[in-house]
Amino acid sequence: MMNALESTSTRPYLIRALYDWCTDNGLTPYVAVLVDDSVQVPREYVKNGEIVLNISFDATSSLKLGNEFIEFKARFAGSAREIMVPVNRVIAIYARENGQGMAFPVAVPGTAEEAPRPSPLSSVPAAGAQAEGEPRVVQLVNPELVQDGKDGKDGQEPPRPPNGPRPSLKRIK
Repeated sequence: MMNALESTSTRPYLIRALYDWCTDNGLTPYVAVLVDDSVQVPREYVKNGEIVLNISFDATSSLKLGNEFIEFKARFAGSAREIMVPVNRVIAIYARENGQGMAFPVAVPGTAEEAPRPSPLSSVPAAGAQAEGEPRVVQLVNPELVQDGKDGKDGQEPPRPPNGPRPSLKRIK
């Protein structure tokens, strides 16, 4: 029997599932990648050690969402490029249109993965809230709401879901 530490990472499976969800719903899947020397992307598009890639069917060719790497060909400024991203460098996958998706913790120092770099997608814990070497929780932030370091909420309650019929499952025989 295999324990949790010996099992394979869930990250590539979740990436594939969210990619499928985006495409099934007509949304554009984007991945945010923490760039280091193991990541093969056009460096001129890397900002603050990160790059966001459109991995939709229309934007890529020969897309392979493997357990170790995401590989595809894409055009950047009209020039075809080979892209190869280790799955452990993906920090988020989300739909461009609504921001729904999933963020992943960055690599933990002292493991097989390299030490993390600061990420604008990462939430910053309160002082003393995180022990050294613990994984950080990553939170996607809508850049339109970020104003001078604030999230634009000014202490207000989050919006309530619209009133209307609740979703339900329909049994088809």
